[in-house]
Amino acid sequence: MKSTYLVGIILTIIVGSFFNWILCCEAVNVTSDKNQEIVSPKESTPLVNPMVIKDSTGDFNYTTNDNYNFNKSDFVILRPLGEGVDKGVDELKDYINQNNGKFININGFYSISEKNNSAFPNLGMARANAIKNHLIAQGVSSKKINTSGDLKPDLVIQDSDSIYIGPVSFVISSDSDFEDAEAIVADIIKNPIVLYFETGESTIKLYKDQKAKYMNIVKALDKVDNISVHIIGYTDNTGDTANNITLGKERAEFIKAYLVRNGIPAGSIETLSKGEEDPVANNSTIEGRAKNRRTVITIKKESSKI
Repeated sequence: MKSTYLVGIILTIIVGSFFNWILCCEAVNVTSDKNQEIVSPKESTPLVNPMVIKDSTGDFNYTTNDNYNFNKSDFVILRPLGEGVDKGVDELKDYINQNNGKFININGFYSISEKNNSAFPNLGMARANAIKNHLIAQGVSSKKINTSGDLKPDLVIQDSDSIYIGPVSFVISSDSDFEDAEAIVADIIKNPIVLYFETGESTIKLYKDQKAKYMNIVKALDKVDNISVHIIGYTDNTGDTANNITLGKERAEFIKAYLVRNGIPAGSIETLSKGEEDPVANNSTIEGRAKNRRTVITIKKESSKI
């Protein structure tokens, strides 16, 4: 009887151990499967419209999925910038600063459906100039940067937000684009931009040919030392002389604000008013007074007197 009881106990222990081994192995397998799910690699984010900076005559090559982005019909860079853009700018700055014969060419793009509300001939140029100013703020010399703008039909856009993704290209080359800068300065001094106002008004927009001259002013400021933008406001002889001085100054300040919004540093612009002084036409006629209500935008050399 005791032997039978002892055998039963032994069988119970053996069977229990067997099932415990089975359940333990299953638990280990389940834990292993769960751990496998946790460490599974995530799929990489596909490149949408990467920022690519290449040296056409060297070995610099940088690519990031981040880029400079803009709202439709606008030239203000959307913030914050991605880490890839910041890293790329730092590497570009170091490369450009260490290679005297290297220059960065920024070509901005725009689509036919966009409106150009900038002072530049096209929105692509305005975007390239905005990026240029960002590079300058990060320590890249303006003399090392060339800008241009082109129409491009296949720009990448987020339809839901009307945001253009990276409408710009970058190429490093050995072209300084400096040869005609001095000639541009001489031409602007000889043929300044002249803007006309209605009686009592101080607001205005640039026309196509004036935008081309504005682009030349920006280029000259980038490439030539010791120059600044000089804005003089004039009026006709209607009204009080003191009020006309004030009105002329308001017109000059309006143009200054317009130029600052379009990328010229405020410290590079000087404004003054001559009111009804120095008329260019007869104030006794409607046509003459219209010509006298003007603001002149020119370039001032440090050694010159205006």
